[in-house]
Amino acid sequence: MTEPLKVLIVDDEQPARNRLRELLGDCRASIPNLIVGEAADGMQALDCAAASAADVALVDIHMPGMSGIELASHLQAIERPPAVIFVTAHDQYAVQAFEVNAVDYLLKPVRAARLVAALAKAQKGARVSREVLRKLDREPRRFFSVPERGRVRLVPVADAVFLKAELKYVTVSTREREYLIEDSLTHLEQEFADIFVRVHRNCLVARRLICGFERLGEEQGETSWGVILEGVSEPLPVSRRQWSQVKALAKA
Repeated sequence: MTEPLKVLIVDDEQPARNRLRELLGDCRASIPNLIVGEAADGMQALDCAAASAADVALVDIHMPGMSGIELASHLQAIERPPAVIFVTAHDQYAVQAFEVNAVDYLLKPVRAARLVAALAKAQKGARVSREVLRKLDREPRRFFSVPERGRVRLVPVADAVFLKAELKYVTVSTREREYLIEDSLTHLEQEFADIFVRVHRNCLVARRLICGFERLGEEQGETSWGVILEGVSEPLPVSRRQWSQVKALAKA
């Protein structure tokens, strides 16, 4: 006998969660399923998905604090991420974006037959990639996702003082501690262009925390500079290539 699909329901509205719970019950004859949890926001959903080993997450797109698309991106950091089926009240233009990118979605009000089809697709192993999620949501993330002991810790982007590339990882330095994330520094620079500025080929710093510059010495006949960040004891080196761009921030 086939194991039932373990389903997580994520929606900030209780009536919407109740509706999906009823529909999943109606679908059990066609697609055996077991509801392993409900969450009202992205934070709860991440904890529940990891703890329950959910196979599928039904995720509302519009939620306070974190959109469903950002949540789907963070879910990819779980060792065994669930398939994500978006639930949306978007207009037709947005729905077309989902269709083009082969992401499954349910349009509110959700119908049982459509839910069965989406669950069947998830049952066959359909998964959404981070690249597709980035195409669907052009807004920068609010959080970095850090895998820790089988769970995912969310670190607010606003807490990052600087980001430093080291081999295939990027170190996110906050005032409290450091975190390792698997991401490209180039992609982070593009995504958070309004928040961070590149000071070196391996380092981005928070624009709002720049409070000055310090002469570090001479290098091949040219003065080398470091950027002083609020709360950081030592200046971070600025490469010659980036110096003119970084220096201009002091005059902005």
